[in-house]
Amino acid sequence: MRCYCCSEKPYENCCKPIVEGERPADTPEQLMRSRFSAYCIKDYRYILETYTRQERLTLSLDMLEESAKDSQWFALQIDSTDSYANNVTFTAFYFIGDTPYQLHETSFFVKEDNRWRYKDGTLHDDTGRVAIGRNQACPCFSGKKFKQCCLKRARP
Repeated sequence: MRCYCCSEKPYENCCKPIVEGERPADTPEQLMRSRFSAYCIKDYRYILETYTRQERLTLSLDMLEESAKDSQWFALQIDSTDSYANNVTFTAFYFIGDTPYQLHETSFFVKEDNRWRYKDGTLHDDTGRVAIGRNQACPCFSGKKFKQCCLKRARP
């Protein structure tokens, strides 16, 4: 199975070893991708662990689960990575019901205890409901039309 983070790699060789704690993320982008995959599989324990110590003081598993309960994440596009500033700009796509939304953010990362951690992010103005035409290419890079790919999975 192709990784949830929309890389060309299988999940087993991409985000799974990071999400399951077999190895840490080597870069902020790898951490970003693994966090997205964790949202797809609803692994809120992993997501909580990837926040900085300071951020974890104000979060809980219940809070993360509650904030994402109606969301079905389906595609990730990495827009840019700045290794000097330790940030990743990305667009993540999700459904609430069968309505698509996007989260466009520049995320900031720091190293704590020799591991990359998510510090915070800045949302871009185009975050929110998004129009993806049924015949447009699916944002998950499958090469299929949206209606034949991720839109199909959003509908019962």
